[in-house]
Amino acid sequence: MAAQRELYDAIVIGAGIQGCFTAYHLAKHSKKVLLLEQFFLPHSRGSSHGQSRIIRRAYPEDFYTQMMAECYPIWAQLEHEAGTQLYRQTGLLMLGMKENPELKITQATLSRQGVEHQCLSSEELKQRFPNIRLARGEVGLLEASGGVLYANKALRALQDAIQQLGGIVHDGEKVVEIKPGLPVMVKTTSSSYQAKSLIITAGPWTNRLLRPLGAELPLQVCYHHGNNADPEERDCPAAFSDIQDVHILSSFVRDHLPDLQPEPAVMEHCMYTNTPDGHFVLDRHPKYDNIVIGAGFSGHGFKLSPVVGKILYELSMKLTPSYDLTPFRISRFPNLRKAHL
Repeated sequence: MAAQRELYDAIVIGAGIQGCFTAYHLAKHSKKVLLLEQFFLPHSRGSSHGQSRIIRRAYPEDFYTQMMAECYPIWAQLEHEAGTQLYRQTGLLMLGMKENPELKITQATLSRQGVEHQCLSSEELKQRFPNIRLARGEVGLLEASGGVLYANKALRALQDAIQQLGGIVHDGEKVVEIKPGLPVMVKTTSSSYQAKSLIITAGPWTNRLLRPLGAELPLQVCYHHGNNADPEERDCPAAFSDIQDVHILSSFVRDHLPDLQPEPAVMEHCMYTNTPDGHFVLDRHPKYDNIVIGAGFSGHGFKLSPVVGKILYELSMKLTPSYDLTPFRISRFPNLRKAHL
């Protein structure tokens, strides 16, 4: 195994959408960056693959809606650089009863943040969307900028852009050891590297990398039905999902969209990682301030990855973050388990 003497400004572990955008921002700022991925690209072993993801500004929380205001132009910039369509604007329609708390909070957030939207009564919904079957008393919240991101195409565009900007992407290299310090040392199955800073965006494998560094996050890894993941990869409490979700989705389509087939035409399997409160982890390691952690993105993180990558870049370069990171700090978990060093 050959050790590399070259000193990188940053090494990013994990080439999912969050790691790719982190490396993209580093390369954009002329930093010497190495992006490591344990599997050969492209692959379907994480949670960033697939045909599409939803993009929207509609959130109950102000901070996500604020972050999305910057995400849209970065997605547009990447689309322009790649010369291929990555975003399709369709509009986003949320349905619920008039007194539904989440619907009311989301509408209030959109109003406070100045996001274009419409509140539609049952009668207005029937006029605008005659093919939708509504329950009695159901109303709608329509956000014009909602749409679809083409996930696989976005990943390829980012990986190409990183290399065009001078970044280095190594796939098929699993990290086997991290030695904290300045520089931090990273040993893989193929070589050893050193860098001024390290960013961990390893999804379900995050705690495997953190435990030897004296920390463990309260992450839950969910394996969609049909994903035959190696049991050794299950670093966190695992929950099997997908079948129940498909039943909920099929029931919704059957009840509200009678002109469509309720069964999915395509099902893609993945594994994803969540925190107990559903919010991301964007923070430095509690002990090693040149090791940055990004985790817990599954469920709604793909659309926010342009700004997540920017924040992780800022943290790794010791810059003042562009956003208040209080909702994303590790310290919000009072019972954070610390592994013995």
